[in-house]
Amino acid sequence: MTRHAVLYLTASALSLLGNSVVAVALPLLVLMRTGSATSAGTVALATAVPAILVGVVGGLVIDRVGRRRASIVSDVVSAVAVAALPVVDLLTGLDLGWFVALGVLGAIGDVPGMTAREALVPAVARSSGVPLERLVGIRESIEAGVMVVGPALAGVLLVTLGDTTVLWVTAATSALAALVTAMLPRALDTLPAQPDGADAHDGSLPTSPALPRRGGRARAALRRSSDELRAGLAVVIRDRLLLGGTLLSLGSLLALAGLQGIVLPVHFTTTGEPGRLGLVLSAMAAGLLVGATLYSVLGPRMSPRTVFVSSMLGVGVGVVGMSLLPVTWLLLASAAVAGVSSGLMNPVLQVAMMRRTPEAARGRVLGLQGSAMMAVAPVAVFGAGLLVDAAGLRATGVVVAVGFVVVVVLGVLSPALRGLGDADGESADDDDDDDGTVRDGVDLAVDVRDTRLLPTAAPADGTPRAGGS
Repeated sequence: MTRHAVLYLTASALSLLGNSVVAVALPLLVLMRTGSATSAGTVALATAVPAILVGVVGGLVIDRVGRRRASIVSDVVSAVAVAALPVVDLLTGLDLGWFVALGVLGAIGDVPGMTAREALVPAVARSSGVPLERLVGIRESIEAGVMVVGPALAGVLLVTLGDTTVLWVTAATSALAALVTAMLPRALDTLPAQPDGADAHDGSLPTSPALPRRGGRARAALRRSSDELRAGLAVVIRDRLLLGGTLLSLGSLLALAGLQGIVLPVHFTTTGEPGRLGLVLSAMAAGLLVGATLYSVLGPRMSPRTVFVSSMLGVGVGVVGMSLLPVTWLLLASAAVAGVSSGLMNPVLQVAMMRRTPEAARGRVLGLQGSAMMAVAPVAVFGAGLLVDAAGLRATGVVVAVGFVVVVVLGVLSPALRGLGDADGESADDDDDDDGTVRDGVDLAVDVRDTRLLPTAAPADGTPRAGGS
């Protein structure tokens, strides 16, 4: 593997590790300083709303300033936000207002940073000569490994270093991630040249006309930004595979967020075995690691359509097995099956969608998808909670299982996703000249009326990153 790929993967691992540690340490710190579970929930809610908005706007900024540069700035902002917590605690003491303010600052860094790093993948693959399938698979393996190691490391650091001192470690990982990303060549920020007058199909816009005086520049800039965001949304809506994949992710998220956020925690709390929830989640994370590793090795030689269908069925078996709340050993086995299958399926969707997304619009597309994911997940958890109170835990589990079976059937039979194996041939990235200039781009001239997943699918209003983790 070449230096560029190693640098990218190292920076991604450092950033993810810091986020996973602070995700465990920060809620505990809020509880210890405020003594209120409501305060912890307030911080989570207060940071979630701006994170959604930042995700949308951040995608636009990423396309303008460059993915490498945006990754560096985002990691620096994240490091400053985390490092400010122990500093404020030492000087004045932390209260709810400080937690909210610094949490919002952290979201401003984290959300665009995640989008920028993902948008950078195709450029790193091209510059390093590593097949896109392999690079995505390795990155997914690293994410799964961090899911296993990160929370455990957070626990060890909290015990050995203390609640605020551990935050210096997470700030250092973000700072190191920025430093490593800065070692990547600046050429990765260079977008393929676009022809004059390119339309919204490829996410670019023609040059703005002369701007009027008296605030006209500000209004024109706002109008242009709005047009560029609409162009990014049009990329998703007009491409059958992109829209089908994001709708599939939306449906999967609606079921999985309720399962992991409500059904399983309530089940293990009711049975008096809350510690076993961690075992189930660890089994799923370990499965993800195995599946993603298999894909990183075998992905370039495997049929995308075959992998997608078989892994989608495997995820369905695993999720249904967990949703029906069987005995613990069967729950663990179901979680492992779901994890391995997801580890294989996620990279397939990601690679196909990366290749179908025009380079000039990649940040906006990913930003819109990520923001939708952040918006949908809490709604799904809230809905599952209402259903548990109204109909009972077992009935909610059955609803989740049936809902996911519907998602699997739609995904496997969807005409929009039958072209997974053909995505390589329609790639804007693969049509690059040696100098990085796109000749033909991606054919996105698809009738919008035909872009639904299936006639019975959910409306295409907001969708998360397809196959995302």
